[in-house]
Amino acid sequence: MILTVTLNTALDITYRVGALRPHASHRVSEVIERPGGKGLNVARVLAALGHEVTVTGFAGGATGRLLQEQLTTVPGVVDALIPVAGATRRTIAVTDEQTGDTTQLNEPGPTITPAEWSAFQEAYEDLLPSMSAVALCGSLPPGVPVGAYAGLVRTARAAGVPVLLDTSGEPLRRGVAARPDIIKPNADELAELTGSHEPLRATQDARRRGARAVVTSLGPDGLLAASPEGRWRATPPARIHGNPTGAGDSAVAGLLSGLVEHLPWPDRLTRAVALSAATVLAPVAGEFDASAYEELRGRVAVTGEVSAA
Repeated sequence: MILTVTLNTALDITYRVGALRPHASHRVSEVIERPGGKGLNVARVLAALGHEVTVTGFAGGATGRLLQEQLTTVPGVVDALIPVAGATRRTIAVTDEQTGDTTQLNEPGPTITPAEWSAFQEAYEDLLPSMSAVALCGSLPPGVPVGAYAGLVRTARAAGVPVLLDTSGEPLRRGVAARPDIIKPNADELAELTGSHEPLRATQDARRRGARAVVTSLGPDGLLAASPEGRWRATPPARIHGNPTGAGDSAVAGLLSGLVEHLPWPDRLTRAVALSAATVLAPVAGEFDASAYEELRGRVAVTGEVSAA
């Protein structure tokens, strides 16, 4: 069983319009709702890959109830969300059918009380012993301490559970110091963490700050990874056009599934890049195109070197 943590869950709403124009009224051709937030996106992809997943975090209000109702329809995913008084946020993705581009609007999320945060920490600690890995994903809702992920990383490490951290800003900086097994920032997040805009140098610096392995998303140019076992670059066969929402979460699912399956790093990166690209091609934000994934998996290029023993 894999655990994904989404402290700022969301109900993802995707609107499709013929062409998105500022200051204009639009007729929506399709509306799609589904449970969202980075960790829930990761869980959905892991389940589609055949892994059993438990999701935890917070859910509250009418939006939270709807999110949990929809979670019951996702095979392989167990709901262990903690109830809160505030309302779960919504995220709105507006997809321009003419260009394929997407505009994203993200609400901030509910304010979490100290009692609600304590209840989550207790539940998280109780879940860990039955887990093979944990992913800590996304932004922190108001009220959650900025060092929350650092504490959750340390708790997972004390339980002997490998942990992947995917966040940004100060929560990432503090979380790295707690020594997670993997972090997965994008290039901008990594530059903010390290002060370096050269991805290879920044990845190595992030490892010195505490992360065992660093996998940097280079957007349409793939992934760059540095670990004790070596350094690699994985690139898709061509630039993929479509909706990038959730592509990074699919990459996390690829890395995490590869970790629990004990795959070598080049195979983990191949899976992560193919899943990410297949997510861009999917019609719904945060889903992945299964047939595109199978086709792309054989065409991802991985180059790099293995560290000397």
